[in-house]
Amino acid sequence: MLRSSQPLTGPNRKRCREDEALLGTILDEGERGFIIDTRSAQAAKQARMTGGGTEPKSSYPQWRRLHRPMERGRPLQESFIKLVEACNDPSLSMDRWLGRLESSRWLSHVKAALSTACLAAQCVDREESNVLVHGAEGTDTTLLVTALAQVILDPSCRTLEGFQGLLEREWIEAGHPFHLRCARSASSHARLKQEAPLFLLFLDCVWQLSRQFPFSLEFGEHLLLTLFDNAYASAYGTFLCNSEKERSLCKVKESTHSLWAWMNQPEEKQKFLNPLYSHNALVIWPSVEPQSIQLWQGLFLRWIRPSQHLDEAWEEIQRLVKEN
Repeated sequence: MLRSSQPLTGPNRKRCREDEALLGTILDEGERGFIIDTRSAQAAKQARMTGGGTEPKSSYPQWRRLHRPMERGRPLQESFIKLVEACNDPSLSMDRWLGRLESSRWLSHVKAALSTACLAAQCVDREESNVLVHGAEGTDTTLLVTALAQVILDPSCRTLEGFQGLLEREWIEAGHPFHLRCARSASSHARLKQEAPLFLLFLDCVWQLSRQFPFSLEFGEHLLLTLFDNAYASAYGTFLCNSEKERSLCKVKESTHSLWAWMNQPEEKQKFLNPLYSHNALVIWPSVEPQSIQLWQGLFLRWIRPSQHLDEAWEEIQRLVKEN
C-alpha cells in the first residue's frame, strides 16, 4: 500500500516520466494496481486549474483509478461543530436530537472513511493488488484511509505498541498538520480556515472497530480519548507543529517530553489495555451498515452521561480477567 499527494499534471496535462516509471516498477508484467483518489472525479478535474489533477489512464495503463469522495476542511469542521452543539443542548426532545444528529452528518463521515479503508484493504487482501491512495496534499484523508486500512489488515497495528508506531508513521512523520487542524476545539466561536477534525475522525473509526471487534484490539477507549485530548491540548510535544521539518526547526524532541514515553510507563500502560484482548491474526472486516455505525458516546457525551456504572463495570471485567 502506497500513499502520495496528487500528481501535478495541471491544465496542460503534464507528464512526469519519473512518476510513471516509479509506479511501473511496482507492478510485474500483466499485474494491475488500484489508485484510490479520496476526491470526487469532478474535484480532481477542477484541481488541474491550480496545477494538480490525477493520473491519466494513457500514462498509467496498469493502474485502475477509483474515486471515493471524502469530506475534509470546512465541511468536516462544521459537521463536528453541529454534533457538539447538539450533544450539549439538554433541551432537545428525542426526535429533535435524532434530527440534529442526522443533519450534522458526522456518522456519514465515519461511514465514508470506514468504507474507503475497507476498499483499500480489499484490494490488498482479496485482489492481492498494490494500492496507491491519495487526495490533494496527501496529508489528510490519504492518511486516514491508509492508517485505517492497516488496522483492518494487520494484527500488529491492533496492539498498543503497534498502534503507537502506526500513529507515528502514518500521521506524525507523514506530515498531518496537527497545529493547523487542531487549533481550537469545536466549542470555540472562531472559525479558522485550516481547521478540520481528521484525526478525531480516525479515532472515531478505530472506536467503531473496537466496538464491533471487542477482543481484537489490545487497547481500549481510554487510549483513544487520551489521544484526542492530547491532539488539541497536551503537556507533551508529540503532536506539536505541522511537519517533521517544523518539529526539527523548533527542536521539539530536545525540548519536550514524548507522549509515548509517558504512556508506556508500566503504571500508566495498564490503564490503556483492553482486558478482553485476544490476539486475532485474521483481517477484521467492519460492517458499515447504518445500524452498525454508532455515536461515540464516550467522547461526545463524556461530560453528560454518568460514567460511574461504566467505570465500575470496566473494573469488574479487569478483576475477573486477572482471576482467570
